[in-house]
Amino acid sequence: MPAILIVEDEAKMRRLLELNLGEEGFTTLSAGDAESGLKLLRENSVDLVVTDLKLPGMNGLEFLQAVKHQNAALPVIVMTAFGTVETAVEAMKAGASDYVLKPFSLAEMRMVIHKELDVHKLREENRSLREALGKRYAHPNVVARSPKMQEVLATVERVAPTNSTVLLGGESGVGKDLIARAIHEKSRRARGPFIKINSSAIPESLLESELFGYEKGAFTGANASKPGKFELADKGTLFLDEIGDVPPAIQVKLLRVLQEREFERLGGTRTVKVDVRLIAATNRDLRAALEEGTFREDLYYRLNVVPIDIAPLRERKEDIPDLASLFMERFCGGAGKPVKGIAPEAVRILVNYHWPGNVRELQNIIERACALAKGDVIEPADIHLDTRPVRDETSENHFLPEGMTLERWEDEMIQEALRRASGNKSQAARLLGLSRNALRYRLSKIGIADEGEKEA
Repeated sequence: MPAILIVEDEAKMRRLLELNLGEEGFTTLSAGDAESGLKLLRENSVDLVVTDLKLPGMNGLEFLQAVKHQNAALPVIVMTAFGTVETAVEAMKAGASDYVLKPFSLAEMRMVIHKELDVHKLREENRSLREALGKRYAHPNVVARSPKMQEVLATVERVAPTNSTVLLGGESGVGKDLIARAIHEKSRRARGPFIKINSSAIPESLLESELFGYEKGAFTGANASKPGKFELADKGTLFLDEIGDVPPAIQVKLLRVLQEREFERLGGTRTVKVDVRLIAATNRDLRAALEEGTFREDLYYRLNVVPIDIAPLRERKEDIPDLASLFMERFCGGAGKPVKGIAPEAVRILVNYHWPGNVRELQNIIERACALAKGDVIEPADIHLDTRPVRDETSENHFLPEGMTLERWEDEMIQEALRRASGNKSQAARLLGLSRNALRYRLSKIGIADEGEKEA
């Protein structure tokens, strides 16, 4: 069993932790001050440290820094009094894995220890992630041909069996909800509910009641009690999308649920206990929100246990052909149209596009192509892209759309001209103000064959 070092100057508390963790099956070492703790750490193999922040001599923060200097990967849980949360946040910044507020229950301490040991095991496994990518990972409805998506699925495989909170990052439309569902379906909670809520889609005045429920009479129109999403997700997973848009007042209640697994309904006094795994997602930079003061530091560190960043579609173009085929089968089959494939030139257009709307935009483009296709193959003329320049109002440096080069922009203009000319290359040349030979040269550069045609 794992070995745990306890550093606590109160003898009764130290002995209580020793006995309780010993009954749980852990091997325990203990010290009454930081200096003795460091000595034990040097002489013994330890898997996790539990330390008070208020210690005689070297204080808890200094002890934490010394531990991290000795072994940066070693998980450290800090204990602190209820009124000193700011100190706990400083400890998290210095490398602490988690914190527990005094007074705490022994059950809470055991839960936090088990969670941190799970996370530590996960991170140790992820050190060899690059080598492990020789194995191909797969999940239904998740296309992962690209190395970046293989890395995401490899992390999903490792984090899913744990109860750790996961924070999904990435631009809007990259598929964070699919990754959240994959984590749930590969977890021990797969038979439980998977509940999704989008914070930005619900008015601030209603978000608290949606998350935590309400009692009869809590507000005008509350004619009956109603459970919230946390209760509905009990024994399962709650996916909280756009976590960065949650207002500060509700952030406090979220922090409590993550720490204590309990809350009260709006207008109620009865404490409701839940067993819910939280997966949060954001397309915002939460670190910037921390600096602006719009997002709580302590909540951020509670959420950011296992971060998974999903790359935008323009950075994983290897996935585009498979995604297009997946959407084609879904939409063309559902519409009863006899579309059986996508022409190579049409695929090339899709691959060369910069996809500001990511996978969601690709899905819409293919659905439109299925609706407009005249034959049994989606042709370039069926692909209708939004090729309008995208201006960044906050910066004068973005002359071209984000993620675009001049060469790629020129290629897209040529493909758009071909679409508008229904594939007639002479007419496309006139739209572009080019000679037929100049267009032929540019077509050869982007790999579109010029089979010849009658001049129009």
